[in-house]
Amino acid sequence: MSTNSFSERSHQKLAVRRIGETPGLEAGVGRDRVVSGDFDGDRYLLDCRSFIDHALDHYLKNNHQVTSVLHQAICYSVLDGGKRFRPILTLAVGELFGAKRRVLLPFACAIELIHCYSLIHDDLPALDNDDLRRGKPSCHKRFGEAIALLAGDALLTEAFFIMSDPRAARHLGVPLTSKLIREVSDAAGIRGMIGGQSTEIELVKRKVTPALLESLDRLKTGALIMTAARVGAIIGGAARKDLDRITRYAQALGLAFQITDDILDGHEVSSDKSDPKGLTNYLSVAGPAKAGERVKDLLHDCLREMQPYGRKAEPLRKMARFVALRTNAGTDEHGKGFSPASSPDNSQGLKAVSPARHL
Repeated sequence: MSTNSFSERSHQKLAVRRIGETPGLEAGVGRDRVVSGDFDGDRYLLDCRSFIDHALDHYLKNNHQVTSVLHQAICYSVLDGGKRFRPILTLAVGELFGAKRRVLLPFACAIELIHCYSLIHDDLPALDNDDLRRGKPSCHKRFGEAIALLAGDALLTEAFFIMSDPRAARHLGVPLTSKLIREVSDAAGIRGMIGGQSTEIELVKRKVTPALLESLDRLKTGALIMTAARVGAIIGGAARKDLDRITRYAQALGLAFQITDDILDGHEVSSDKSDPKGLTNYLSVAGPAKAGERVKDLLHDCLREMQPYGRKAEPLRKMARFVALRTNAGTDEHGKGFSPASSPDNSQGLKAVSPARHL
């Protein structure tokens, strides 16, 4: 299937009432292009993002009272910007193992809603106290702290509403659906993301080392990224050895993602011991040279784990290279100039070699 034909299909209006039903949009297009030898990594990522954006837009705008301030805050925080890195990862891994996009989509979108809720809450004055998100006022600056709190709570709850849709269970079976929900719950809760955020607050009482930061990052950032990949593999019916390989890939990817965020946020490094946000920047502990070397090592780990899958894993190699190279492309976690750079298998260096494109 050509890129143009996919783009036409991915921009069709979703004539359904729930995210779980997306007839005409379930193609394993990226996988077909890899097999045929004409894979375009940037185009694949853009196609996936468009696919997810249309699903989120339809769901949030067609299934709620659009006049409420709460709904406006939710749409403001979810639909306007965002890389969709985690749900794209779910699609890419799932497609590697033969899963259809329409089956992957409810879980991919749910993971994105959880991520968006965490950003809303992270920006609040009680936590990171950020006034800007993705180049515009953060949710609490635009709608007030009370609505921002409720918007985050609503998105977290909505994620589980989507995953527990009976139609998803009919596709996958109740036992597998329950397993997937438990997997996401584990990553989003006290054993994962929330536990990491809590640990970050406590860092002011401890000596911060690179090892301690990596342990924190595996929870706060890495847990949801790892689960996004594992969900795709589980839905695709990956064998145990493949699931383990995907887990190792995603663990390295998640850590590289956070370290490159820290490199991009180098201006936030602080010597103020009462500022946990400054203390948790990898640059303030390891320095730029060691941070860059660590990212190169993690990219090598990601590429090594994908070797058994040949060209079919090119989307996942593309995502790993993007994460490692994005410090050269001028992007950050806040959605400012998100620009994946095409690159050969460049595990020996971090220099981007092609013009940046927005994703």
